[in-house]
Amino acid sequence: MRIEDLAEPRQTAAALQAIAFAATQPVSLVRDQVLESARTQTGLSDFGAMDFVERLDVMLASAREDAGLNALGRKFFHDDMVRYAANRLRLEDVVRRHPEILEIEIERPIIIVGMPRTGTTHLVNLIASDDRLRSMRYWESLMPVPAPDAPDTRLEQAEAGWAMLDQLLPMQKNVHELSPSHVHEEIELQAIDFSSYLIEWISRPFRWRDYYLSHDQTPHYLYLRKALQVLTWLRGPRRWVLKSPQHLEQLGPLTTAFPDATIVITHRDPVAVLASCITMNTYIDRLRRTRVEPAQVADYWVDRVERMMRACVRDRHILPADRSLDVMFHDFMRDQIGTVRRIYGMAELPMTPQVEETLTHFVDSHRRDRHGQLSYDLEGDFGIRPADLRKRFAFYYERFSVPVEAVNA
Repeated sequence: MRIEDLAEPRQTAAALQAIAFAATQPVSLVRDQVLESARTQTGLSDFGAMDFVERLDVMLASAREDAGLNALGRKFFHDDMVRYAANRLRLEDVVRRHPEILEIEIERPIIIVGMPRTGTTHLVNLIASDDRLRSMRYWESLMPVPAPDAPDTRLEQAEAGWAMLDQLLPMQKNVHELSPSHVHEEIELQAIDFSSYLIEWISRPFRWRDYYLSHDQTPHYLYLRKALQVLTWLRGPRRWVLKSPQHLEQLGPLTTAFPDATIVITHRDPVAVLASCITMNTYIDRLRRTRVEPAQVADYWVDRVERMMRACVRDRHILPADRSLDVMFHDFMRDQIGTVRRIYGMAELPMTPQVEETLTHFVDSHRRDRHGQLSYDLEGDFGIRPADLRKRFAFYYERFSVPVEAVNA
């Protein structure tokens, strides 16, 4: 399958309607309005430590400076900021009423780290099928703490949102599935403390990117641990399986927050990674930007992925040898159960016959590209020669002996 209209999108009727409606309902990207909306939505007022407002201000300034965002893109950004603020109010409220939450141990988590599109999503969903481990589904990530004294409709809301997204972007499930039952990244929990690279996926936040990369992220990884304590208190067990590409450039803060974690780093030809990553971002831009600019998307994410890889090469040595594992994408795809067996051995988690049967059933029922396989054309769509990228990323291929994949074949 090919997305033939990347640069000149042919919008669905639902997308045209959503873009037109957003233009009649402009939003204000300012801190006071975001926080007041969160207070009104939740009926709460205590955000806990208020140091986050500086980071929120930088995020909002970045969005205001992004002239390419259309009205729908600004609404997406605004609504996410309100959602994070509302989630913070609910989380801080629970901790205030139940301070014993902060005594909960997050026991030896298994944390999957790797560039986007390296198999991290499939691996975390595979391991999460083992019910001895706690994971966070996409519907739960959108609103981690349910509203008290009200029916819990979070799953139904997420299902409605996914159905709408399918109307707006019908090929999204082929590019990267975000169905409500999928296990999602804990980066949504870090967003509650308004510090992650998450908004880079919905805008071109140059100011925020530079701010984020110039600040120590350890306090925000500790806030992630606090959020996991809350979710564990709401529903166990205490041992988590987690994943996020962001961790690749934050191995120091990650190990400070989770010193007893087993860390799995997935690796794949970064040219294949970028082909998928920038195609996905360009495809979604038809909804949120006034003009789709494939070359601009490519420039941003080639730089961003290089920064992540360089950080990984720089910091890989700090991970304990007996609790860290490098996994090649092609090895994982060739032997998924064997890969999990290696991870479990390092994590000291028994691979019982029942668990192996569960994992095997998941593999059989979640075949790769079951929604159809996309093909990519880096040179035709983005003006990028794969050979040039491989020369630029030679440091990464050499450090991890990553095999080259056929791209544009």
